[in-house]
Amino acid sequence: MEYNISRGLSVQAVVEYERMVLFGVHTCDLAGIQCLNMVFSRRPKDYNYLIRKNKIDIIGLECNDYCDEFASCNLVNANMPSGGYDLFFTDMGDYFIVHINTQVGDQIIDSTKLFERADRSHLRELVTLREHKRTLFRNEVSVEPREIPELFDKTFESEVWKRLDEKCLACGNCTNVCPTCYCFDVIDEVNLELKGGRKYRKWDSCQLEPFARVAGGENFRKERAARQRHRYYRKFRYPVPIYSRFFCTGCGRCSRTCMAGIRLKDTLNALVEEGITKVWKKWL
Repeated sequence: MEYNISRGLSVQAVVEYERMVLFGVHTCDLAGIQCLNMVFSRRPKDYNYLIRKNKIDIIGLECNDYCDEFASCNLVNANMPSGGYDLFFTDMGDYFIVHINTQVGDQIIDSTKLFERADRSHLRELVTLREHKRTLFRNEVSVEPREIPELFDKTFESEVWKRLDEKCLACGNCTNVCPTCYCFDVIDEVNLELKGGRKYRKWDSCQLEPFARVAGGENFRKERAARQRHRYYRKFRYPVPIYSRFFCTGCGRCSRTCMAGIRLKDTLNALVEEGITKVWKKWL
């Protein structure tokens, strides 16, 4: 937003966008985009995001196996395609099967004239591939997805968060690479004449110490343990009653980029183990 106060207050909203195509978007990132679509479509709607989103065509690409040991896409049901794209490519070895999901996708197919209609044998091979994937992609954490919200309800005061406090470097790498992190700060830049300027949003991270600091200097999440816990709850607990889904897409980037070696799957398994231990102590 740009503003000028030299002749009364004049405010002009600025939406910056360009037409683009995202090619090769995997299912974990498609899930992330769907999460953001939900967030920014709630009132008050973020028209800046929605306008830009409508100018982007998305071509997805299926993962036929795990990308590496950090991924947990099956846990959050993000290993299979579930919409959010215009076209979706599946590598069948000698050819690709392409699913057309929107009118934009249909137009791309018609304009390129590079595709031919799949026959029944191709579709049978796709079914075989998906069945094979169901044997490859397994629950990567020792808990059923439906039990995760209750697990977090029981482990808010867990010792696991204290152990993360000792390891975490508060660098913000995990949030910088997460496809569903959208928190931002608002920056005011005033020009040299002090008669105008611009107000814009800057991506922020809940893992940085100043994030939860308010006027007066109070910080509601000063400890790294509290910030780590907040991040996990924002992925696995808080969105569930609002959006009926996790905001972790299983991409594994947070674990892959963490300089302190904090692994999401290890954290979840540690919470499960502690939760089970508490249940046993209750009955003993």
